[in-house]
Amino acid sequence: MTALLRLDQVSKVYNSGTVALDGVNLAVDAGEFVSLVGPSGCGKSTALRLVAGLGEVSSGQMQWSVPPEQRQMAFVFQDAALMPWATVVNNVHLPLKLKGQSLRACRQQIYQALDRVALGDAASAYPRQLSGGMKMRVSIARALVTQPQVLLMDEPFGALDEMTRSRLNQDVLDLWQQQQWTVLFVTHNIYEAVYLSQRVVVMAAQPGRVVAEVTIDVPYPRTEAFRTSSLFNQYCREILTHLAQAEAGGGPVPMSSEESAIAG
Repeated sequence: MTALLRLDQVSKVYNSGTVALDGVNLAVDAGEFVSLVGPSGCGKSTALRLVAGLGEVSSGQMQWSVPPEQRQMAFVFQDAALMPWATVVNNVHLPLKLKGQSLRACRQQIYQALDRVALGDAASAYPRQLSGGMKMRVSIARALVTQPQVLLMDEPFGALDEMTRSRLNQDVLDLWQQQQWTVLFVTHNIYEAVYLSQRVVVMAAQPGRVVAEVTIDVPYPRTEAFRTSSLFNQYCREILTHLAQAEAGGGPVPMSSEESAIAG
């Protein structure tokens, strides 16, 4: 199978000389759910931004099997980043508005996106009236409304409580199966990565690099029974072992806190 996206020896070096990514190889197939896990500063977010076209590689190549006009991508950040003065409908309308589409022309599309995240009844609400989980649902609806083929998610549930996070994990899996997205998901949470993903890419810092890939060979739909199974714990231990081995291997001088935040 030809990969939808391939990173071939991709490196990213900032002007300060900080090596955020060093020789990263990664292939992602169409329709695949892949998570990137690793400590702060390992370049997870940097890799995601490069895929999104929000930066340029310093060396190596990033290759797509489809031309630019067919790369319908949407980005969901950790912060829902909603406009506080705008209603839910107007927040979801934003990416279409930026493309010159009026609210009237795409109202049905917006409400369909809200219905998919169970927020149809909150269309006229303002962000201040929403819980953290509801705000993140709005952010996902804002991505959905653009009808993406590739969904990039940068620690979208990191600031949420475990119960809300668990519910949204299931929501994302349901939507992924319905929409047949290709998902690249960044998280610090190993348990979340194992539950969601078909494949977990393990990264290490200083410099940011891929140290292992773990295939989660468990069918969908996944349930709470999987979360509490011995197989789930086995996958989590395997990933933790890779991370511990990478950390024990040492590395260059650590990044500053500012550079670490930039690198992801």
